Amino acid sequence: MLDATKPSLPFTPGVGYKAQHFNDIMKDAGPVGWLEIHAENYMGMGGRPLAQLRHLSEKFPFSVHGVGLSIGGEGRLDADHLARLKTLCDWLNPASFSEHLAWSTHESAFLNDLLPLPYTAATVKRVADHIDEVQSTLGRQMLLENPSSYLAFAESDMSETDFLAEIVARTGCGLLLDVNNVFVSATNLGYSPQGYIDAYPLDVVREIHLGGHDEDEDETGAPLLIDSHGAEVVDPVWALLDYTLSKSGPKPLLIEWDTDVPEWAVLVEETKRADAALSVLV
Repeated sequence: MLDATKPSLPFTPGVGYKAQHFNDIMKDAGPVGWLEIHAENYMGMGGRPLAQLRHLSEKFPFSVHGVGLSIGGEGRLDADHLARLKTLCDWLNPASFSEHLAWSTHESAFLNDLLPLPYTAATVKRVADHIDEVQSTLGRQMLLENPSSYLAFAESDMSETDFLAEIVARTGCGLLLDVNNVFVSATNLGYSPQGYIDAYPLDVVREIHLGGHDEDEDETGAPLLIDSHGAEVVDPVWALLDYTLSKSGPKPLLIEWDTDVPEWAVLVEETKRADAALSVLV
């Protein structure tokens, strides 16, 4: 359940905040109504980045997106990392906090990637236990993001959408639906992206993400899409967004662009297209 005392994200486009865009955003944000940061970039103390963030937070609601908790990892969550995350969330008071359905740690090693999980009862319990710990520590609901997939585990005994629904039922977390990830996974694994959306628990989606991907081929010559966050959103993903919104209704929409970051004007054009997708629902 959402806490009515906390801020909420508007049903408008948002962007992933990059420091080089600070002056442009303050001058003219265009249709951008909210901003997202990656938590791990703002866990330090003081300095210009935090000063800019405090200034922006007076004008925009924020979403904090984690990439380092290793929610699906076999070991315990890193207590120091979680404590630093709590400090950030306590002073910024973001409208939402989200993390990935993935693992990135093994024993004391941190792997700079978001690695996949088998969808089994044992994984459900481990992920749910970790989400319970995060939500209890932060004192706020967490959103869980669907992954981009490049392989499927033979031991999985439930679908990804059923797995996510079970996690929500056990923890009360919300979901972050990455539409580009759906398209990437469906292309790579050979299923219908619309069928995935049909089975997805859209009633608990609190954010939708859009981003670009790279096109490649696997060793057999079949299409292989790589979730890169380094290009414009392609037309089939916009079409999948329209399909999703027709079923879910309006949601906060984020444009993710994390590599080869363009000029602010390019991001504004992407947010205008997102704004148009939302406006037809009004």
